[in-house]
Amino acid sequence: MGSMGYSVGLAGIALSLAVLIYLVYRGVSLIVAAPVVAAMAVLFEAPSQLLANYTEVFMLAMGTFAAKYFPVFLLGAIFARLMQDSGSAWVIADSIMRKLGKRSALLATVLTCGLLCYSGVSVYMVAFAVYPLAADLFREADVPRRLIPGAIALGAFTFSLTCLPGTLQIHNLIPMPYFNTTAFAAPLLGTVGGLLMFFGGMFWLSHRVRGAARAGEGYGDGGRDQTSAAPAGGSPPLWVAMTPITTVIVLNYVLSQYVFPDWQTDSSFQAEDRTTSLGPLPGMWSTIVALLVAVLLTAALNFRSFPKLNASLSLGAAGSLLPTFNTASVVGYGATIASLSTFGILKDRLLVISPGNPVFSEAVAISAMGTIIGSASGGLSLVLETVGGTYYQLAVAHGVPLELMHRIAAMACAGSSMPHNGAVITLLTICGLTHRQSYKDIAVVALVLPALVTFLILLLGMTLGPV
Repeated sequence: MGSMGYSVGLAGIALSLAVLIYLVYRGVSLIVAAPVVAAMAVLFEAPSQLLANYTEVFMLAMGTFAAKYFPVFLLGAIFARLMQDSGSAWVIADSIMRKLGKRSALLATVLTCGLLCYSGVSVYMVAFAVYPLAADLFREADVPRRLIPGAIALGAFTFSLTCLPGTLQIHNLIPMPYFNTTAFAAPLLGTVGGLLMFFGGMFWLSHRVRGAARAGEGYGDGGRDQTSAAPAGGSPPLWVAMTPITTVIVLNYVLSQYVFPDWQTDSSFQAEDRTTSLGPLPGMWSTIVALLVAVLLTAALNFRSFPKLNASLSLGAAGSLLPTFNTASVVGYGATIASLSTFGILKDRLLVISPGNPVFSEAVAISAMGTIIGSASGGLSLVLETVGGTYYQLAVAHGVPLELMHRIAAMACAGSSMPHNGAVITLLTICGLTHRQSYKDIAVVALVLPALVTFLILLLGMTLGPV
């Protein structure tokens, strides 16, 4: 490709990405925006291949991602819905917050969000479940309500989302097939990173609370508020609410570490050898089985009415479709961009950000892409779909542990909480606050801090290995 052709192709990619950012910021669905901007990039380089790229690249990549991850999205959404509708999420949140008390309103909010998020409850449902209770505690403690979004973001958008080994959030699961790892990759590094994010975020928010107290600022009364009344129809005992969460965590660990890795399969399933290892499948299988058991347990322990159970299952299933296809659409966009000859040159330049150090290049690329498009899972998927195979090969060639590649990939996507991030917008909407009131704290704990911690863990991992 000549320099003129490369410049035109690069302009098309840059313009398509800029339009994607604008459309996402304006609230346009990724399912609509992604194919449109992908077509825009193709038109700049190879207009005659527009339809071929759409049917044979975009749609195939989108379908492959949906087929691979839909069980996780589906079971995760159903589990979250059952936890919410049964009152289990409310019971857990209420128990933690009441035991810690109003003097620990900040800590109680962060820990509650962290536990729910770690167990697989979506960040959106965590925010819905926790906000009314947090509002009560912050009001009783006379802590400014504008700090509630920062506390929820710290608990749900950072350490429990991507750092802690075994977390059932999709951000920790997406890297598995690319690096042949499980959700428990690099457990010590992930735990250290999670603790750094937790304590760093608590230090900042506590500083903000003390500053507000010195200024005489109390809870305040701007925006919409909610009450923390128990769910209609009663709520289960704490042990019932905790059983599915405990089960999903323990079972996922046992299956991924001790059961599925030893399984073998024959050529009727994988044709390369008569007997071959399962590669990345154990991590995915353990997640699916653990979530399925958690769903069955939650239903058995909490639902005595079939109509009520059926309604929750239907809502959970319906709720899984949008996040699945939003992320799959971003993957389709990434695959389309990756198919362009211009991107081949661009990829080579991206990979030389740090020659011989693919884990650093990976961290920069994922963090930058997630920040640009305003989606942690979208940025992660986009980078791994386009250059994940290359990063795998480079990691093997340079002796970089694949477990480290997994953990850094997951952690790097956490620092994408830009103002146009969907989770940020939803959180502020739930809390009835504006960016001007609360975004500063969200940015510190869920944007700046994760980026710093990811860099520190990267350095530690390169020194100690995949621990």
